Amino acid sequence: MIVPRFLRWISFFMLSSVSLVSAAERQVTFAPHGHLLTNINVWSPDGRWIVYDVRAVDSVFDGTRIEQVNVATGEVQVLFRSERGAACGVVTYHPREPQVVFILGPENPGPDWTYGASRRRGAVVDVARPGTFRALDAMTYAPPFTPGALRGGSHVHVFSPAGDAISFTYEDEVLGRLGASGEHDRNQRNVGVAVPVAGGVKVARSHPRNHDGEWFAVLATRTVNRPRAGSDEISRAYEEGWVPRRDGRRSLAFLGNVTTSDGRELAEVFLVDLPSDLRVAGDGPLEGTDLRRPVPPRGTVQRRLTFTAGRKFPGVVTSPRHWLRAAPDGSAIAFLMKDDAGIVQLWTVSPDGGPPRQVTRNPEPIASAFSWSADGRFLGHVMEGSVCVTEVATGRTERLTPRRVGGDGPEPFACVFSPDGRQIAYSRRVAQGAATWAQVFVAAVPSPKEQGARR
Repeated sequence: MIVPRFLRWISFFMLSSVSLVSAAERQVTFAPHGHLLTNINVWSPDGRWIVYDVRAVDSVFDGTRIEQVNVATGEVQVLFRSERGAACGVVTYHPREPQVVFILGPENPGPDWTYGASRRRGAVVDVARPGTFRALDAMTYAPPFTPGALRGGSHVHVFSPAGDAISFTYEDEVLGRLGASGEHDRNQRNVGVAVPVAGGVKVARSHPRNHDGEWFAVLATRTVNRPRAGSDEISRAYEEGWVPRRDGRRSLAFLGNVTTSDGRELAEVFLVDLPSDLRVAGDGPLEGTDLRRPVPPRGTVQRRLTFTAGRKFPGVVTSPRHWLRAAPDGSAIAFLMKDDAGIVQLWTVSPDGGPPRQVTRNPEPIASAFSWSADGRFLGHVMEGSVCVTEVATGRTERLTPRRVGGDGPEPFACVFSPDGRQIAYSRRVAQGAATWAQVFVAAVPSPKEQGARR
């Protein structure tokens, strides 16, 4: 539906007329290096610390430290410093314990083994024991392959709400070496899940880069080389998020690339329900083969939730890059899609299926990844150069920070609510001498009573 012009101007006025005070935005890091936030789970469980990596920019994996900053005092703690040429980054917190997980690149990289999508792994560090990491996922890059071990690279590791599983995206080194031709499975991005297992996962030393891991890792999604036109088959699974379920199931929402009946490739919302025991093989080996990618465990159910090919602007948008995020009670999955005027808006869909619901009807597009407040009332995001909150029930958006549309505006990668819902963490670039560096900021979120008084 095209929003009438006068209504769009009213919406713009409402958004722009929110009063602002300088205390609404506060810088919490100041060092002359990058401070990059992951799109979710950057706050410690007690809300006192924000964790980040020190890459110069999001597109280059060159960070060598994982740090956290105390939001109240500005104290910085180094949780991990990589060695032997490895880089590290994209860190998230456990929801209940003082523990973080992040990407660790290969140590002693060389011309034959550089960092890449299929050459990285997860590392876990206990905050009480900084500097010491435990390997999350075992890797085996040559036969014999091992159930519970991967054969490639994992990325953007996120604990489940209960903290008893970790999701990630994955690419396969073994299949990637075979190239794009032939009848073997292609190396395609998929979503994986790892769970702790007694004794960890041990692998043979058939390749110099093989290593053991403490968690049992499997693929959760199923892709095909060439999806049938008009089907629910997908060629890529990515940007996943945990979906709490009342019956205790582990479920993940993710984007899947389908092929429409007329040959277009679109991103749609999918859901995968996982079995309670991930160690039981289904219709193929969990560990994969020389020519086939790993197969999800028995009882895994993958289903499509959105069908947007007939819309004026079909498909879930992939720019701005965002990850699907479920309401804390699991009742709705939020994503970004254009309205009939071509403006990127917030939408939700039920994990049980049904038509998507448009949340925002703003004259300006949503411009970042987003997160839910713990009470499920609000979504935090960037729009028109400001950190904003949108009330999900009404679709009303309020600006929390001043409008900045230049290089010093909020970056699109992260806009993350604190556990108590009173602050949002984000980053924006700040000039320091001749250079600009991403710094961590927090924006204060008015209480429900304060928000009511401002309306």
